[in-house]
Amino acid sequence: MLLLNFCLLAPTFGQINSPQPVGPIPSVNQMRWQEMEFYAFVHLSVNTYTDMAWGFGDENPNIFNPQDLDCRQWAKVCKDAGMKGIIITAKHHSGFCLWPSKYTDYSVKNAPWKNGKGDIVKELADACKEYGLKFGVYLSPWDRNHPDYGKPAYITYFRNQLTELLTNYGDVFEVWFDGANGGTGYYGGANENRTIDRTTYYDWENTYKLVRQLQPEIVIWNDGGDRADLRWVGTESGYVGETNWSLLNATGDVPEDMLRHGLENGDSWVPGEVNTSIRPEWFYHAKEDAKVKKLPKLMDIYHHSIGRNGTLLLNFPIMPNGLIHEFDIQSINELAGALKVAFAKNLTKKAKVSTSSFRSKQSNFDGMKTIDGEKNTYWAQDDGVTTASLTLQLSKKQTFNRFLVQEFIQLGQRVKAFTVEAWVDGKWKLLAKETTIGYKRILRLPTVSSSKVRFSILDSKACPLISNIEVYNAPQILAPPQIMRTQSGEVLLKAADPESEIYYTLDGSQPKKGGLKYKGPIKTSDGRVKIKALAYDGQTGKVSDVGEEQ
Repeated sequence: MLLLNFCLLAPTFGQINSPQPVGPIPSVNQMRWQEMEFYAFVHLSVNTYTDMAWGFGDENPNIFNPQDLDCRQWAKVCKDAGMKGIIITAKHHSGFCLWPSKYTDYSVKNAPWKNGKGDIVKELADACKEYGLKFGVYLSPWDRNHPDYGKPAYITYFRNQLTELLTNYGDVFEVWFDGANGGTGYYGGANENRTIDRTTYYDWENTYKLVRQLQPEIVIWNDGGDRADLRWVGTESGYVGETNWSLLNATGDVPEDMLRHGLENGDSWVPGEVNTSIRPEWFYHAKEDAKVKKLPKLMDIYHHSIGRNGTLLLNFPIMPNGLIHEFDIQSINELAGALKVAFAKNLTKKAKVSTSSFRSKQSNFDGMKTIDGEKNTYWAQDDGVTTASLTLQLSKKQTFNRFLVQEFIQLGQRVKAFTVEAWVDGKWKLLAKETTIGYKRILRLPTVSSSKVRFSILDSKACPLISNIEVYNAPQILAPPQIMRTQSGEVLLKAADPESEIYYTLDGSQPKKGGLKYKGPIKTSDGRVKIKALAYDGQTGKVSDVGEEQ
């Protein structure tokens, strides 16, 4: 996170006045991680078999027997979804280890799975290598099984296990330390409550030194008092703030609002990682088979994480048999397919670019650098100029509803406010007014047809550096509308895509385009009416499946 980490990567093109870094900048490891964008969690432990959210630490290893376990299935699911890596919960709070740690008996070596000869961490590391995915590990600092938890001796145990995970399984791109620390537990039979000072107990400074010594290319996620390479965004719901600075201060408290938005003038580069599960909880529960997140929700999460200068860590709870459930696979495949269609055709190809003044008119920093497809080139302003305007003249009049923009963050995150406009009926129409950009910002715009798009930077910390701009026309997500009732008896309908039209019936018959069109709350005199509804895309003429009140 040092200021000079990326200076050598700044394009100079033989010019003497290339932009200089402003504020903290990402390390090489952080930049490599940011470019991954989308990767997976997998959760499996003894509490998978007890239907508990967390294990207490006294669960018998004999219950752990994922007879059909296939890490290659996990890797294939993630690869097919466009993910770039997998982080495995090698040890959760129960203390049960998914590898045969030589420092405890509470592990797979004393489970019936593979007669105690198995190693799930190794099997996943091998599967990731086979499928071209990066491999990461989660090691819970809290251990509800170990008798020494809360005592100095436990730190030696914790670091010994960390050493095993970071030396025996090849390259590790990320290590994840959970923020849950201390409380009730088995603790070797003590069955008591133990509290620790999470800011001092683990001696994070020296623990981090060990991690980086063992895995020089790793990034560290931690919710503890010491700043790691990555930050929690304050929620597990799947979003980060619309304003999202990749900065925090190296010391001091971090309130939830700051986790959500970062700190504009923070002194360290600590970007946000959005972690959420494809189901309500992290571990598998059969009762949640009907609660797997569907395409509309997953698409929202994508735009509210990757589309807001974050990365997305999406969890798959592993079933007791050792596999990812077919419902989870179906949902993630639908997201992958929808993203592929939404971002299939970049409308800036063959566009012409005109700009406000740029870096003394040097062609090495002109506006065409935003659409050249090269991630290490950028459009730059003169030093001291903190506003800018760029107009894309598309090859023809186009319909679009997505705008993607990226800063050259290797020299710092700079933009504080910007707008996107389209030329409609002889004048500029405002489509969006936003704040930060960072590594990547994706805006969902109202659908518009135009031959010109204007991107204006209203405020910036220093001369803005824009490396990439893309424009797309994403099809509507046609899912059955959500049907809700108010306490007063009104019926509310909500489409997955706000631009979809909704048609409905109240007599149980099939709705169709051209029938009753939803325009607002529906007042009903009979609470027993049977409501059915569908969504309609006026651009394509396609309709969703019919939804009905259950």
